[in-house]
Amino acid sequence: MVLHGFEMVDGRSPLIAVALHHGHELRPELHDFLAVSEADRLREEDPFTGVLADIAPSRLISYVSRFEVDLNRAPSRAVYRKAEDAWGLDVWNAPLPAPLIRTSLKRYRLFYRHASLLLKHAEERFGRFVVFDLHSYNYRRGGPAALPDDPLLTPDINIGTGSMNRVYWAPVVDHVMAVLQSSDMPGHPLDVRENVKFRGGYFASWVHRHFPLSGCVISLECRKFFMDEWTGELYRDEFLALEAALKKAAAAALEVLMDGSKGRCA
Repeated sequence: MVLHGFEMVDGRSPLIAVALHHGHELRPELHDFLAVSEADRLREEDPFTGVLADIAPSRLISYVSRFEVDLNRAPSRAVYRKAEDAWGLDVWNAPLPAPLIRTSLKRYRLFYRHASLLLKHAEERFGRFVVFDLHSYNYRRGGPAALPDDPLLTPDINIGTGSMNRVYWAPVVDHVMAVLQSSDMPGHPLDVRENVKFRGGYFASWVHRHFPLSGCVISLECRKFFMDEWTGELYRDEFLALEAALKKAAAAALEVLMDGSKGRCA
């Protein structure tokens, strides 16, 4: 079901994939105020994460650009107002009128209503659920010809677990990480580390606050090694390998949830 820029698929599964920043769409009435270029917008969005969301039977995908409303920030910060909100980019050529901001925040609230409904259904059916919160991040911010950022600080996949009860959810998170760390990309092993660059955003904390014993959000920030972050070109082999690794990780999460012999969370 696609409604108001969001796609919700209830696959009747305890595994849900969410792509908060996949979208590039902006409401037409915002374009007159737009100062940031389309290329800059696309670079700061998370293209292809909506495709990766197909690893899970249940999905929530936003087609709305984070430059209209950022679903991974608290409501008071969800609409960018100044350059400091958006990696130094001047998003608007004039202050946004209040009615436009209110409309953007209505979309924000609609998304969270959808999310609440989907997660409550998973909780009722299965008792517990796991969310793969899918993101991607830039590592060549100096320009297309610049050296990449420090590899010690830019793992291929950063696992964000900052807002969860890490001990309680250890069986799930540790098994997912082990499966990912055993995966290979074309020409290199997959570098997977926890809370190195990101600890998870507002969405993860919202789920953990509302579903403290039933909801586990694993925030997966994938370095854009599978694409050119400056042109948007997809590197097909790397992307397919990443998708395969995430599929294995999704199966691992389900295995822990459904199989008590693997250390089901108690």
